[in-house]
Amino acid sequence: MIGAIVGDIAGSEFEFNNIRTKDFRLFENSFFTDDTIMTIAVYKALKKCKGNYSKLSKYVVREMQRYGRKYPYGGYGRMFRYWLKSNDPQPYNSFGNGAGMRISPVAYFASSLDEVKNLSKIVTEVTHNHPEGIKGGEAIAVAVYLAREGKSKEEIKTYIEENYYQLNLDYENLKANYIFNETCQNSVPQALYCFLISKDFEDCIRTTISIGGDSDTLCAMSCAIAEAYYGEIPSYIETKALSFLDKALLKDVNDFKKEMSE
Repeated sequence: MIGAIVGDIAGSEFEFNNIRTKDFRLFENSFFTDDTIMTIAVYKALKKCKGNYSKLSKYVVREMQRYGRKYPYGGYGRMFRYWLKSNDPQPYNSFGNGAGMRISPVAYFASSLDEVKNLSKIVTEVTHNHPEGIKGGEAIAVAVYLAREGKSKEEIKTYIEENYYQLNLDYENLKANYIFNETCQNSVPQALYCFLISKDFEDCIRTTISIGGDSDTLCAMSCAIAEAYYGEIPSYIETKALSFLDKALLKDVNDFKKEMSE
């Protein structure tokens, strides 16, 4: 989960100012976006369930609206802004990559692969109830879970390709030709691929940003998996990234870290 937040913050300054190289300074003009806000909201909803997920959908709606209204300038999409303000929020058939950027906490609460998929669907379909939205969120959640379980990159790649997306992409081609795209279909596979070819957590950030596109969300997704796979985030990266959070969000992150260490 913290990987998603770090990735969001690292990618934030490049979302509309793409840079097609790995050679750049991290956290020059960074900030947190809706990816961070909604990831924390999903974590809070899962935590409120206390292991009983029968009311998860209700809690997800409540926490996402609460955090979204508290942080109204997170860069939300038009339909999601309406959803946040609604007194009767309903899913709106979205297949946007918001489904993937917020989903990583699921992999820290689920106790099996089947439960990952079930919780991911519940979390996702409160807004993104299009099959491609559900698929995109689930693919990221599953990849994070498999990484946490110690699966190799080849095992993760095989599972994703057998169940979700083909990942026969090419880095140089992406750097040269990939364009901004907010759909799950055209951003989740790219995020998964960037994780798979990365050498370590920092390289995952730099690789993902270097292909351009929706940099903050791509990084939120790829780095969520990278954290689970590589283990701890380098302290110099985590400390700097989290310094962009306000006190309330930082407390939520620290609560998550404490909970996961117990």
